[in-house]
Amino acid sequence: ILPAKLINGGIAGMVGVTCVFPIDLAKTRLQNQRSGQQIYKNMMDCLIKTVKSEGYFGMYRGAAVNLTLVTPEKAIKLAANDFFRHQLSKDGGKLTVFKEMLAGCCAGMCQVIVTTPMEMLKIQMQDAGRLAAQQRVMPSVVTALKMGGTSAVLSRSYSASPAPQVIRVSATQITRELLMTKGVTGLYRGLGATLMRDIPFSVVYFPLFAHLHQLGQHSSEDPTVPFYWSFMSGCSAGCVAAVAVSPCDVVKTRLQSLKKGANEETYTGVVDCVRKILKKEGPGAFLKGASCRALVIAPLFGIAQVVYFVGVGEILLGYSPYNIYSA
Repeated sequence: ILPAKLINGGIAGMVGVTCVFPIDLAKTRLQNQRSGQQIYKNMMDCLIKTVKSEGYFGMYRGAAVNLTLVTPEKAIKLAANDFFRHQLSKDGGKLTVFKEMLAGCCAGMCQVIVTTPMEMLKIQMQDAGRLAAQQRVMPSVVTALKMGGTSAVLSRSYSASPAPQVIRVSATQITRELLMTKGVTGLYRGLGATLMRDIPFSVVYFPLFAHLHQLGQHSSEDPTVPFYWSFMSGCSAGCVAAVAVSPCDVVKTRLQSLKKGANEETYTGVVDCVRKILKKEGPGAFLKGASCRALVIAPLFGIAQVVYFVGVGEILLGYSPYNIYSA
């Protein structure tokens, strides 16, 4: 039932994002660091420094954008995968691994409609604190901030000052300035890199989850699965898929960061970004923030699958009785 699936996806996304957002913020800041200009040593160092300089709520910078858009994003992803799996199994036969991957691919393509602008806005807000910290730590090097490309977007928000402070900028302001200077395409900067990340992620995640989840069935006669098995299956599949596409996520983060610190190169596209990262930072740079991404995605999809399989949406709409063990 589509309305119930949409509710499940939305609730799962909001709960998941609230739980793991600080780790996601650390991931973005670690990915945007350049060699020789490192402010943060690792995830914990990043979170500690963020709390010290920006307060506890500094860890949730950009969370409002995510919480607003994660409902349609997760709803589209999970519901689209179910829809395509149903369409591909209409002949009555069991889905092959190829068909499962194809369904995941289609789901990944559908979700970027919401994912790209959501990530674009979130990254600007998450990275603002890193740029301010860079100014404080290396004032002699970072005398001014430069924009990626020739765009003047956010120049007012990010103007350098003698005593750098944590930059306050709203998603509404970013959106307005992007629309005024670049049009709708401005919000879809990094679309290619987002597709390059989300399609392989869905291709890996959904078939792997389906097979792991199947292992938890009580028996062939009783195909129900305990909720904890749904959670573990979602976490495991999410972790594997997240690490597998981590290099694509680094490229996407770099491309979508409108604001750069001094001496931080700009990129004209995916190929240019990959070439410059390889040349200046080496292959290891593509795994920056990989552990953070795994820590974000694993519980996010574990929670999502529990909400989905418990059937919170169905319960709210009165379609089924509440039974947390799905048995």
